[in-house]
Amino acid sequence: MKSIHKIITILLCVAAIAGCKKSFLDRPSNSQISANTFYKTTSDLRLATASLYGGSEWWQWNNVALIPLGDVLSGTGSFQYSNDLVQLFTRTITAQNGLVTNGWVGLYNVIAQCNTVISAIQQQASSSISVADKNAAIAEAKFIRAVAYYHLAVYWGAVPIIEDNNKLIKDPLLPRNIVSDVYKFVTKDLTFATQYLPKTDEKGRVTTWSAQGMLGKVYLTMSGLGKSGSRDQALLDSAKKYAGNVCKNSNLNLLPSYYDLFKAQNNDNPESLFSLQWAGGVGYGNGNAIQGYFSPSNTLLPQQQGGFQPLQPTYDLYRMYSAKDTVRRKATIMLNGDLYPELLQASGGYKATGTGLKKHIIGNEKDNNSPTMDLWSSPEHNAILRLADVYLVYAEAILGNNATTSDGDAITYFNKVRARAGVDIVTVITPALLRTERRIELAFEGQYWIDLVRYSYYDPSNAVQFLNNQDATHGRISFTYDPATKIATRDTTATPITLPATINSFTLPIPSSELTTDPKLAQPPVPYY
Repeated sequence: MKSIHKIITILLCVAAIAGCKKSFLDRPSNSQISANTFYKTTSDLRLATASLYGGSEWWQWNNVALIPLGDVLSGTGSFQYSNDLVQLFTRTITAQNGLVTNGWVGLYNVIAQCNTVISAIQQQASSSISVADKNAAIAEAKFIRAVAYYHLAVYWGAVPIIEDNNKLIKDPLLPRNIVSDVYKFVTKDLTFATQYLPKTDEKGRVTTWSAQGMLGKVYLTMSGLGKSGSRDQALLDSAKKYAGNVCKNSNLNLLPSYYDLFKAQNNDNPESLFSLQWAGGVGYGNGNAIQGYFSPSNTLLPQQQGGFQPLQPTYDLYRMYSAKDTVRRKATIMLNGDLYPELLQASGGYKATGTGLKKHIIGNEKDNNSPTMDLWSSPEHNAILRLADVYLVYAEAILGNNATTSDGDAITYFNKVRARAGVDIVTVITPALLRTERRIELAFEGQYWIDLVRYSYYDPSNAVQFLNNQDATHGRISFTYDPATKIATRDTTATPITLPATINSFTLPIPSSELTTDPKLAQPPVPYY
């Protein structure tokens, strides 16, 4: 795999770092960290692991793949331009798709750097550093590596497991490993993280609650793998155990306002279990550029630049919002006539003139008191795992293989999410209700395709039908909204032809560039364990 090999070569040919910096965000470039002159103190370990939370390693996945793969594939976002985006929307994805390639390479970027940090701590860290501090640092890296591998497993299924960069350099031709072993690898990393991460840490860093929440989510996903018709009860119980422990024992709570969750001033609030750490002014290739790509208008952005691919929410998503679900709707998608006083504050706010993305759109440098903020580097620390997600994972694990549940714990934590949104609480939960709630709560956070893949594991025929129904009802199409009549109208012109979904639609193709440099990727996957 040329791309992974290149990444690791760069990481292993590095120069010495000049010294430690004070801020979590003032992490060094990974090309400046050398195991020979670094890793001498606990502060060095903390600085090394801080480098794993953002920057160039996460750039490709976060900015190029997260929303297109998580929300366009699933019918939450609509694109009718740009060949790569249209392929996602129409289910005509080829191995040459640039978004797919960037997603794959981006996640392996993260894994490569995690491997480098883990190996350096294990082999080069000073003996004066306590075992507890070493294990805590390794646990941070293993948590982040697990998150990357989890996404690889969900999107591509069987993929190569790489935990030693040196082995890859010696033999870059690797086979894929069976998907059950990829998930097993993820659980091993997360189990280590649950044991050695602290219960509390400085804002932005992961804790044992982050690891336990993620582990619950992974076990929930695994419970349906290869179990057509029902899910493995032992794995559901494991999901229930870890997610439930976070719900009941972490002393964490949802941020009272859903709308405020996505404002930069609330970065790393207690609901955030794992968020990517971004800084303003770091330039192309190093920052959070989500709003730069997908904003409905460049007038909202720093220096009024960007808005290259304004994302259209689909009619299908819009129909999911009940009449009372106004807070989440307005915080997630813009409708014609919506006023956002926090955007363009100097001009009295921004009034939307059409439908578009709101979540991640935080405004310009003046709105955020961030003079260095630019097109390529929003200071929003976007969450990969939130407490609300874990609440819903817990409810789903309790529901399990049942058609309904009125279990007290499931109802309690499911309704915490709904009550925060200002919508009616429920007394019975069904699988369809859970999927809808997750879709609304986590829209445009790269989660919904993961939910649908999980669905396809244990109920493939209905999962396929679910996707096809989106087309049958024209739900994957964009829409317009009339603020005077409050009527939404599905667009009917220039609709791309969408191929019918099959079970194969739930697995992305391996990028052609990877297949060319590593022909073994085309062979049947092999066990890792």
